[in-house]
Amino acid sequence: MNSEIPHAVAEVRQFSVQLSATRRGARLARLLATEQLRSWGLRFETAAQVVAELAANAALHGRVPGRDFRLALTATESTLRIEVTDTRGDRLPVAREPEGESGRGLILVDAFADRWGVAPGPVPCKTVWAEFDLGPWPGPHGS
Repeated sequence: MNSEIPHAVAEVRQFSVQLSATRRGARLARLLATEQLRSWGLRFETAAQVVAELAANAALHGRVPGRDFRLALTATESTLRIEVTDTRGDRLPVAREPEGESGRGLILVDAFADRWGVAPGPVPCKTVWAEFDLGPWPGPHGS
Protein backbone atom coordinates (compact mmCIF):
# COMPACT_ATOMS: atom_id res chain seq x y z
CA MET A 1 0.00 0.00 0.00
CA ASN A 2 1.37 3.37 -1.00
CA SER A 3 0.00 6.02 1.28
CA GLU A 4 1.38 9.48 0.84
CA ILE A 5 1.36 12.01 3.60
CA PRO A 6 0.59 15.45 2.24
CA HIS A 7 3.34 17.93 2.98
CA ALA A 8 2.47 21.42 4.01
CA VAL A 9 3.72 23.77 1.34
CA ALA A 10 4.78 27.14 2.59
CA GLU A 11 3.06 29.88 0.66
CA VAL A 12 5.35 32.37 -1.03
CA ARG A 13 3.92 35.55 -2.48
CA GLN A 14 6.00 37.55 -4.95
CA PHE A 15 5.72 40.87 -6.75
CA SER A 16 8.26 42.51 -9.03
CA VAL A 17 8.19 45.60 -11.21
CA GLN A 18 10.71 47.59 -13.22
CA LEU A 19 10.47 51.37 -12.87
CA SER A 20 12.22 54.42 -14.24
CA ALA A 21 15.08 55.66 -12.06
CA THR A 22 13.37 59.00 -11.44
CA ARG A 23 11.56 60.67 -8.55
CA ARG A 24 8.31 59.67 -10.22
CA GLY A 25 9.47 56.04 -10.44
CA ALA A 26 10.43 56.09 -6.76
CA ARG A 27 7.02 57.49 -5.80
CA LEU A 28 5.30 54.84 -7.93
CA ALA A 29 7.36 52.11 -6.20
CA ARG A 30 5.90 53.12 -2.84
CA LEU A 31 2.34 53.27 -4.17
CA LEU A 32 2.59 49.88 -5.87
CA ALA A 33 4.19 48.27 -2.81
CA THR A 34 1.46 49.68 -0.57
CA GLU A 35 -1.29 48.24 -2.74
CA GLN A 36 0.45 44.87 -3.13
CA LEU A 37 1.05 44.47 0.60
CA ARG A 38 -2.53 45.53 1.31
CA SER A 39 -3.83 42.92 -1.17
CA TRP A 40 -1.79 40.27 0.66
CA GLY A 41 -3.37 41.32 3.95
CA LEU A 42 -0.08 42.54 5.42
CA ARG A 43 0.57 45.69 7.38
CA PHE A 44 2.16 48.07 4.94
CA GLU A 45 2.93 51.41 6.59
CA THR A 46 6.49 50.75 7.77
CA ALA A 47 7.38 48.55 4.80
CA ALA A 48 6.13 51.26 2.42
CA GLN A 49 8.43 53.77 4.11
CA VAL A 50 11.39 51.43 3.57
CA VAL A 51 10.41 50.97 -0.09
CA ALA A 52 10.24 54.76 -0.45
CA GLU A 53 13.73 55.21 0.99
CA LEU A 54 15.34 52.42 -1.05
CA ALA A 55 13.61 53.51 -4.26
CA ALA A 56 14.62 57.15 -3.69
CA ASN A 57 18.23 56.02 -3.23
CA ALA A 58 18.04 54.00 -6.45
CA ALA A 59 16.70 57.01 -8.34
CA LEU A 60 19.18 59.46 -6.81
CA HIS A 61 22.40 57.54 -6.16
CA GLY A 62 21.96 54.43 -8.30
CA ARG A 63 20.76 56.15 -11.44
CA VAL A 64 22.39 55.55 -14.78
CA PRO A 65 20.69 57.48 -17.61
CA GLY A 66 18.48 55.18 -19.64
CA ARG A 67 18.48 52.37 -17.07
CA ASP A 68 15.66 51.47 -14.70
CA PHE A 69 15.56 50.03 -11.21
CA ARG A 70 13.63 46.97 -10.04
CA LEU A 71 11.45 46.61 -6.97
CA ALA A 72 10.75 43.09 -5.70
CA LEU A 73 8.63 42.00 -2.74
CA THR A 74 8.65 38.46 -1.40
CA ALA A 75 6.48 37.37 1.50
CA THR A 76 6.65 34.00 3.21
CA GLU A 77 4.88 32.91 6.34
CA SER A 78 7.66 34.40 8.45
CA THR A 79 9.38 37.14 6.41
CA LEU A 80 8.70 40.08 4.13
CA ARG A 81 11.72 40.86 1.94
CA ILE A 82 12.01 44.09 -0.03
CA GLU A 83 14.65 44.33 -2.76
CA VAL A 84 15.59 47.32 -4.88
CA THR A 85 18.09 46.65 -7.65
CA ASP A 86 19.84 49.44 -9.54
CA THR A 87 22.65 49.56 -12.09
CA ARG A 88 25.31 51.28 -9.98
CA GLY A 89 27.05 48.33 -8.36
CA ASP A 90 30.13 50.52 -7.98
CA ARG A 91 28.27 52.74 -5.47
CA LEU A 92 27.48 50.79 -2.32
CA PRO A 93 25.20 52.47 0.22
CA VAL A 94 26.54 53.41 3.62
CA ALA A 95 24.47 54.62 6.55
CA ARG A 96 25.99 57.93 7.66
CA GLU A 97 25.18 61.01 9.66
CA PRO A 98 22.56 63.17 7.92
CA GLU A 99 23.67 66.28 6.08
CA GLY A 100 21.01 68.97 6.19
CA GLU A 101 17.81 67.64 4.66
CA SER A 102 19.37 64.50 3.14
CA GLY A 103 21.17 61.40 4.36
CA ARG A 104 18.46 59.93 6.58
CA GLY A 105 17.26 57.15 4.26
CA LEU A 106 19.42 54.29 5.43
CA ILE A 107 19.15 55.40 9.05
CA LEU A 108 15.37 54.98 8.69
CA VAL A 109 15.76 51.64 6.91
CA ASP A 110 18.02 50.45 9.74
CA ALA A 111 15.51 51.64 12.36
CA PHE A 112 12.43 50.12 10.69
CA ALA A 113 13.68 46.83 9.20
CA ASP A 114 14.72 43.80 11.21
CA ARG A 115 17.67 43.32 8.83
CA TRP A 116 19.05 45.01 5.74
CA GLY A 117 22.07 44.73 3.50
CA VAL A 118 23.53 44.92 0.04
CA ALA A 119 24.08 42.09 -2.45
CA PRO A 120 26.49 42.84 -5.31
CA GLY A 121 25.91 41.79 -8.91
CA PRO A 122 25.31 40.74 -11.43
CA VAL A 123 27.64 43.36 -12.89
CA PRO A 124 26.87 46.27 -13.12
CA CYS A 125 24.04 45.93 -10.56
CA LYS A 126 23.56 45.79 -6.82
CA THR A 127 20.53 44.96 -4.74
CA VAL A 128 19.75 46.71 -1.48
CA TRP A 129 17.41 44.57 0.58
CA ALA A 130 15.49 44.84 3.83
CA GLU A 131 13.58 42.19 5.75
CA PHE A 132 10.74 42.28 8.25
CA ASP A 133 9.82 39.39 10.53
CA LEU A 134 6.13 38.52 10.20
CA GLY A 135 3.65 36.72 12.36
CA PRO A 136 1.31 34.04 11.03
CA TRP A 137 -0.52 34.71 7.77
CA PRO A 138 -3.89 36.36 8.11
CA GLY A 139 -7.01 34.37 7.34
CA PRO A 140 -8.58 34.25 3.86
CA HIS A 141 -10.32 37.58 4.35
CA GLY A 142 -7.34 39.46 5.79
CA SER A 143 -8.32 38.86 9.40
